[in-house]
Amino acid sequence: MLPEHARKLENPDPRKDLITVEDFLTMSSPLECDDWNDASRGNEERMYVVEDWAQFILDLPIRGRMHLGEQIDPPPHGRYFSYCTGGVFTLSEVLQKATGMRADRYAQERLFASLGISEVQWVFSPLNLPQTGGGLRLSSRDLLKIAQLYLNGGSWQEKRIVDQAWVRASTEPHARIDDDTEYGYLWWLKSFNSGGKSYRAFFMSGNGGNKVLAFPELDLTVIITSTNYNAHGMHEQTEKLLTDYILAAVAQ
Repeated sequence: MLPEHARKLENPDPRKDLITVEDFLTMSSPLECDDWNDASRGNEERMYVVEDWAQFILDLPIRGRMHLGEQIDPPPHGRYFSYCTGGVFTLSEVLQKATGMRADRYAQERLFASLGISEVQWVFSPLNLPQTGGGLRLSSRDLLKIAQLYLNGGSWQEKRIVDQAWVRASTEPHARIDDDTEYGYLWWLKSFNSGGKSYRAFFMSGNGGNKVLAFPELDLTVIITSTNYNAHGMHEQTEKLLTDYILAAVAQ
């Protein structure tokens, strides 16, 4: 994937050679990386204090899984979900190698310009690589355009922007998070209940309770922005706004 990093890997393991782009897109690589676990060696807070973020991720050991009994039931969709911002950042370098363009410039040329999006603020690593794992700042109106693009199957104003097959694959389940939530290619997949009915959505979920949602059944896109960063109950708060007010009003 990234030979210049592979030549100097710590914790070498032949299973690292089998890691794919899809593993990082679905938060299911075998690397010991879990942002929801403060003790994880790959937790994103440890990544931010070193210079080479991709090397930090690829140097991680393979994750082990303790289990009860000799038999292990395979996970749904064949993947173990483990939220790993660093793995998605590593795709910034992969994308640059594949396209010959830095990820932010490629996104502007191939996506944002077509949607009329010009005000974009990226976070960059110490090596000046765009952070594709988070931190991107867009206006609510521009986030709505991206949600609508995917709800339209990759078309915008009758122009094809994203391949329809890619949109379909991105919003299908590839990993199970919990009993209520699955994961596509960087899209969360979940049903939201309102007024006694359940509505399936694919959505982005950001720090502070920010949400960018698409409901195919309702032909609806919803943007909820919040600055309740790193606070307890942030997502519960915005989900209550969604179910008790927005969906309740739209789905009558």
